[in-house]
Amino acid sequence: MPRSPHSRKTRPSVLPALAMALSVLAYLPALPAQTPEPTTTVSVSLPTEPLLVQINQVALERRGPKQAIIEYAGDAGGGSYTVLRDGKPVQSGELRPLPAFTEWSPGKRYFGVDFSAAEQAGQYQVDVRIGTARATSAPVPVRDNAVFATTGAQLLGYFRRSRHTDESDRNLPIFKTSRRVDVWGGWQDAGGDKGKYLSHLGYANFFNPQQASMAAWVLAYGAHARKALFAAHGLQAQVEDEAFWGADYLHRILDAEGYFYTTVFDQWGTPGAERMVTGYEGAAGTYNTGYRSAFRAGGGMAIAALARASMLAKATGRHGEFEGAVYLADAQRAYDHLRQFNPQYCADGKENIIDDYTALMALVELHHATGQSRYLEDARQRAASLMSRQQADGGFISDGGSRPYFHAAEAGLPVISLSAYVDIEPEQPRRQRALDAIGSALAHELKITGSVANPYGYARQRFQLTKNGKAEGEVLEGFFIPHRNETGYWWQGESARLASLSTAMVIGGRKLAEHGAAGYGLPREQAVYAQDQLDWTLGRNPYGISMLYGFGGKNPPTVLESAGEMFVGGISNGITGAVGSDTGAGITFAPGPDSEQWRWVEQWIPHTTWMLLAVMAMSEDEH
Repeated sequence: MPRSPHSRKTRPSVLPALAMALSVLAYLPALPAQTPEPTTTVSVSLPTEPLLVQINQVALERRGPKQAIIEYAGDAGGGSYTVLRDGKPVQSGELRPLPAFTEWSPGKRYFGVDFSAAEQAGQYQVDVRIGTARATSAPVPVRDNAVFATTGAQLLGYFRRSRHTDESDRNLPIFKTSRRVDVWGGWQDAGGDKGKYLSHLGYANFFNPQQASMAAWVLAYGAHARKALFAAHGLQAQVEDEAFWGADYLHRILDAEGYFYTTVFDQWGTPGAERMVTGYEGAAGTYNTGYRSAFRAGGGMAIAALARASMLAKATGRHGEFEGAVYLADAQRAYDHLRQFNPQYCADGKENIIDDYTALMALVELHHATGQSRYLEDARQRAASLMSRQQADGGFISDGGSRPYFHAAEAGLPVISLSAYVDIEPEQPRRQRALDAIGSALAHELKITGSVANPYGYARQRFQLTKNGKAEGEVLEGFFIPHRNETGYWWQGESARLASLSTAMVIGGRKLAEHGAAGYGLPREQAVYAQDQLDWTLGRNPYGISMLYGFGGKNPPTVLESAGEMFVGGISNGITGAVGSDTGAGITFAPGPDSEQWRWVEQWIPHTTWMLLAVMAMSEDEH
């Protein structure tokens, strides 16, 4: 969902897309109340109240971590709190001061309230008094499988609302060729972008996010591997339908030669731009011939999705337009092709860490689907390559040199792919090597996040700034993605990144220990980290905004010009470092001008994709 600020000012009317979205609502559950109203001018500042109680506004797990963060701008040295369940006090005490933190709000002090021990279901609020000031949090329901039970139907509904059904996509040209192909179906990428992407930003080499192919895999995996969870909430048919919709699209964009088309693109709806299968580069969306997907450009996850969809079809006797055997044949043919040609499809001609972990996911799913030993052997090689990129402190490097791995959408995928590999590896020494790598990676995430005052527990990252188009120089650390990076212009909120790290901590953490007592089957430190990342997106952040539209007391504003329509179940990009900060230091959300609001407000398919996977990981199957 990269954007050119100039193209956003002339984006065509969204009314046809709005009509399409409304047409599918009859198939969906009743929607929660929507609080935001469309606006023409938006600027969102940090709240100025002297006392604020920030909390996850959507749902908290009954047996998981439950914390509120208090921001205070007065003179009193301390205060007290009361936790209310259904309006009645159940816990009270003195506020716990947190380490001094001034990077985002100089002059504020922070306190924490932990009510994890309150395990009875109900609606909770935290009431706080400091001196003469008093504030009460938004209400939050507490229950089992909390976020999935509360939001699952609408997270799934987001994909249905985002389906792209324009018939013109059945006959589109391929850039610089005389060919025309059927690329109908799939999902629009974002609220203001009707393009369809397996991945973008390939020209920058280290920023490829997994987009439509990741969505297709998560849906197929959920429908197949977590059937009991979806069925318990009456969502099995819905998730199967969406999984097959995604698999059908992947079949259509698989070229006869064996590669997937990376993007269907029209320069973000720029008037006069021809919609076609093409690669593109930069803020201007300049068309190029880079439309053949490498593993890292969505090809790996597309293979994984098709292999899992074939298993789903076999298990259910259902399928989409195409049969399960077709999905599996596609996956095998595409893997064989990329195994031979992948470096040629990489912008710089060299594989990097993203190729490793996406190819590893493809191989794991192919092994699950076929049992063939050749996929296990290749998975071992990919896992070894991925682990060779790990440094002594547990962090990863992206290339064959020293560039640290940092990613705004899928920072948890290295750990998730190694965890998936552990499930197919029968040899204990190889399993243990992967488990050690997982443990080291998770320890790194905990250490870097906790190495500075960090009241919200926001996952920090290390990075290099870009000089002459290449990341080089001192390795830095910070909260948000640096604005001076190899893409030349792309930075945005990181809702997907946070959910991916939460997923990695849950899935990876469970591989390392039989059981933990702090929720999600994890030791407390890991459980709190996983919860912190979701809590930020669901309202426990300095702006008190739930980025999940239709849920929580306050949602992002609607800015049609820049960010397009807002779908219930969609998740906005989120909070970033301050505008003008090369390193992404400071904090801001939707400061304007409106043409730039996509960076914070726009909904993007990876955000809901990763949230759905995270809440699936956190949930127990219900029988």
